[in-house]
Amino acid sequence: MTTNTTYKFIRKYIFYFLLFLNVSFLASCNNGKTENTEAATNGKKKVGVLLVNHGSRSETWRKALMDFEKAVQSRILADGKIQGTKTAHMEYTEPSIATRLKEFDAEGYTDVIIVPIFLTVSPHTFDDIPTIIGQKEDPQSKEMLKIEKIERYTPKAKTYITPNLDFTDILKKNVLRRAKELSKEPANEGIVLIGYGDEAYEKEWADLFDKVGDFVKQEIGISEHTYGWCGHIAHYDPKKTTEAIDKVLTKKQKAIVIPVLVAHDEMFQIKIIGDGIKAVNNHTAKVAYKPDAILPDVNIEQWVIDITTEYAKKVEENKE
Repeated sequence: MTTNTTYKFIRKYIFYFLLFLNVSFLASCNNGKTENTEAATNGKKKVGVLLVNHGSRSETWRKALMDFEKAVQSRILADGKIQGTKTAHMEYTEPSIATRLKEFDAEGYTDVIIVPIFLTVSPHTFDDIPTIIGQKEDPQSKEMLKIEKIERYTPKAKTYITPNLDFTDILKKNVLRRAKELSKEPANEGIVLIGYGDEAYEKEWADLFDKVGDFVKQEIGISEHTYGWCGHIAHYDPKKTTEAIDKVLTKKQKAIVIPVLVAHDEMFQIKIIGDGIKAVNNHTAKVAYKPDAILPDVNIEQWVIDITTEYAKKVEENKE
């Protein structure tokens, strides 16, 4: 073999060797992507669950929602019908709904079950979330999302939105448990429920709080209840809390104040509600209050597991 022939042989050998290495490397890099995209092409479903909350600037609040996901994750994934869970904040902070849906798409999910961790009906669950994910084109929501700089993203995965928490009796049991911890003399006490509120759905919120209040009264013998708002419906004014408490104190010696808020946010439980309580005359003797929240709650954990199981069956049957 001549020197020139030998050189050509070596160069050809090196070329094919490098080609082999390159193909192997690309196959290795794309292996995860290939496995994920196969789900969409061979008819096999890959189902994820996205737990969506309102969002807050409070780290304490956000941590409670992230901890909530950790508490339910293993049970959601237990039967193998759901392959992954994530948590998204609708406002104020990442990870946003759009960010999480992009992640689900990148990971090859074919279906995503969205579980709103909200108390009751509101524009957020009826309009904003569906508009964010491309299920709806609501003009008011689109404008609000633009103002709030909330990204919209229509995922490749098919999306399903479950009902809110007020479709069960969980909230009644939650408030009852917390009221019992504070109640000493039911005959002399009244219940005051303080929630975020919503102008567009004030009647629905009021109906929910009346049902919760009536339930608590029947269970522990308290005969009076009222409610007030601490969110934008009340313009974040502590006086609204004071007024609700004073209303009960016209008939009872003591007010048991329960914050009906998903998680603990210092601005609401400490500042707004707390300041409203401090404005009540002789509040240390007349008001019983613990700046807690609905979460954590094992019944809500079970509700999320049950609702995701129900919707996983719908996904499997390819039903809305």
